[in-house]
Amino acid sequence: MGDIKDHKRVNDILLGPLERPALQWLAAHLPAWVTPDLMTVIGIVGALIITISYGLSQFNPAFLWIASLGFVISWFGDSLDGTLARYRHIERPKYGFFIDHVADVLTEIIIVLGLGLSPYISFSVASLCCIAYITMSVLVYVRMNVMGEFRISYSKLGPTEVRVLAIILNTFMFFGGIATIKFSLGSIPIAISPYDLVVTGITLLLIYFFADTGIKQAVALRNLRE
Repeated sequence: MGDIKDHKRVNDILLGPLERPALQWLAAHLPAWVTPDLMTVIGIVGALIITISYGLSQFNPAFLWIASLGFVISWFGDSLDGTLARYRHIERPKYGFFIDHVADVLTEIIIVLGLGLSPYISFSVASLCCIAYITMSVLVYVRMNVMGEFRISYSKLGPTEVRVLAIILNTFMFFGGIATIKFSLGSIPIAISPYDLVVTGITLLLIYFFADTGIKQAVALRNLRE
C-alpha cells in the first residue's frame, strides 16, 4: 500500500470541463478566512438541509426547491474543500483524506435516507439506494489501496452528475406531484411511484458498476498473481 499522496485521482466526468475551471475560479476568489475544513462543514450542512427539506415536503412540496438548493450547497462544500487546499498548497494528505471521506459517507447516508422521508420515494427504495451507494464507495476505497487509483467516476458519471440528477428529479416531483402506478403480480397488488422506479434504476446502475468493476479487477489481479 502506497502513501495517500501518491495515489492517482481519477474524476473523468461529463461536467468536468465546466466544473474544473469553476472550482479553480472559486478557490482563487474565496476569502482567506474560508478554510478547507470550513468547506467540509458546509458540505455537511448542505446534506442536512436536503434531508430536512425532504421531510418537510410532506407538508409543502415547495420544500423540494430548498432541497435542490441544499444539493448546490453540498456540491460547493464537498467539491471545494480539497480544491481549496491544493490551490493554496496547504494539503494535509492523510488528515484531509480521512476527514473528507468520512464526511462523504456521512452525507451520502443523510441525503439518500432523507429522500425516503419525502412522500415521493418509499423509505425501502431509498434504503436500497443508500446500500448500493455505500457499497460503491467501499469499492472505490479498496481499489485505491490495492491499485493506487482513487476513481470516483464511472462511465463519465460522478457525484456532481448524481446531484444534478437529484435536482432534476426534485423538479419533476414538484410539478408532477405524488403519483402511484398500480398493478398486480399474480394475486399480489403492488403500488409504486414513478420516482421509486427512477431511484431503483439508479440503484441498479450502481450495482452494475460495482459488479462489473469488482469482477474485472479481481480477474486482472488474479492474472498478475498479486
